[in-house]
Formats: sequence, C-alpha cells, structure tokens
Amino acid sequence: MKLLASLLAILLLAQPTVPQTGQIPVPTGIPVPTGQRTAEEAGSRAEQNVPPPQQPKKTIDTAKLQQDADELATLAASIPTAVSQANHGAIPRDVADKLKRIEKLAKHLRGEINP
Repeated sequence: MKLLASLLAILLLAQPTVPQTGQIPVPTGIPVPTGQRTAEEAGSRAEQNVPPPQQPKKTIDTAKLQQDADELATLAASIPTAVSQANHGAIPRDVADKLKRIEKLAKHLRGEINP
C-alpha cells in the first residue's frame, strides 16, 4: 500500500507543468529579430490605412430585362404545344434549343434581379 502511494506521489510530482489553456509557455527574454518586429508593425499600420473596397453600383437595364422576359414568356408558351406533338410521336427539332435558351434567360434574369 505504501509502495502504491509513493509511486502515485512520484508520478504526480514528475509531470511537467503546462498551463491549463493547452499552450506551451514561451520563454521570455529571447530577443525578437529587428526585421520581424518592423514587418509586424508595418502590417498592422497598413491594415489601418486601407479603406474598404468600394462596390460599384450595378445599373440595371430595364429595357433589356423586359425584352428578355418577353422572349422567355414566348419560348415558355411554345413548350406545351411541342410536348403535345411529342406525345403524338413528332418531336420538333428546336425544342432542345428552346429549352436551353429558356434556362439561359431565366438564369440571366435571376442574376440581374437578385444579385
């Protein structure tokens, strides 16, 4: 029993002391190289003097948006007739192109309206 208690005491005393934060203590008194100190100071000064980047205001061409919306509506209106023709065995050749154009116009309009 005494042997166990003495082994436990030795183990507890032999553990290295590390702060509770999990960081390794840095010895003080080690000089910091001059170039490193000035670079850190210059970096902090440069961050303070730089203004935030300006976001250019995006102008919306409403006439172009209206034209794209009209074209989208026209193309979308032609799709149901193409689908009904496909149900009867006749697939129009331009349906795939129309659908791609619809996707492109929809993506463009969505990007312009909701940036």
